[in-house]
Amino acid sequence: MMTFDQIINDLKKKDYKAIYFLMGEESFYIDQITNYIANNVLSESEKAFNQIIVYGKDADALKIDNLAKRYPMMTKYQVVIVKEAQHIKNIDQLSFYASKPLNSTILVLNYKYKTLDKRKKLYKEIEKNGLIFESKKLYENQVPAWINSYLSKKKYNIDPIASALLTEFLGTNLSKIANELDKLIISLPENTVIKTSHIEENIGISKDYNNFELQNALIAKDILKANRIIDHFGKNQKENPIVLTINSLFFFFKKVLIYHFTKDKSSRSIASVLQINPFFVKDYQMAAKKYNTKKVVDIISYLREYDLKSKGLGNISAAPEDLLRELIFKILH
Repeated sequence: MMTFDQIINDLKKKDYKAIYFLMGEESFYIDQITNYIANNVLSESEKAFNQIIVYGKDADALKIDNLAKRYPMMTKYQVVIVKEAQHIKNIDQLSFYASKPLNSTILVLNYKYKTLDKRKKLYKEIEKNGLIFESKKLYENQVPAWINSYLSKKKYNIDPIASALLTEFLGTNLSKIANELDKLIISLPENTVIKTSHIEENIGISKDYNNFELQNALIAKDILKANRIIDHFGKNQKENPIVLTINSLFFFFKKVLIYHFTKDKSSRSIASVLQINPFFVKDYQMAAKKYNTKKVVDIISYLREYDLKSKGLGNISAAPEDLLRELIFKILH
């Protein structure tokens, strides 16, 4: 199966496939390929008669078959793009067209948030006569590297802390991350190294009051800083929901526990085992010194307890900020 970069490179060379079946949970790459084809295969004058965009909810297999079998007018290709193709009625019936597609048609099936069963005849026919691309959702630990790569292509760099902060705040939705990064770099000259101050000024994520900084305060056992952050969280629960804070701390201390049980504690080994940027290995080294194995197990137990309480189980009236204050006290003492 071809990668995103390979597909875009072939498109730039005008090496086109008869059918592009773009599927998977991560919509970013599906939209990128679809938009490239829509914007670059035909000229603006050619698009009027030779580019058609329909939606899966409004089309069945027969309609798409008929559109794909048309011949282009005064140009080499016609482009048929089906957005939200996962909603096409009787999509398997497209296997008849896929078995003998027209070379003059570029059919793009934008099949989001799910995948086509490989056992289906349609999958097998497209695999033979077109291209199938699966866009998989990234794991959270893969996002910082993706951010680095995305910015590097646009001639920007980002320091590891800023990249981790963006991942913490924006999650794994690549479309959302790319949108925020594009807005961020508009005001910055090329070759800028993006830091947390740039993120605070342009995206609105506080560089001082966030889960990443709370984690650092706990690593250092800085009681004053930790309480200052959770006081801020308590006053701004909408931007800093307790469930996300608990989730963030759970994954951190889970990795601290793994660190304790890892025999080879070299930086390279720890970075590989924990699947983290080597820059952050020192944080886990320090945390392991401050929190022994028994304490980490207790902390994970506290986090599970307060996760349930934050969702109303075993908690009648305590406000989120009070629960968080209790939790942080237990972690630090």
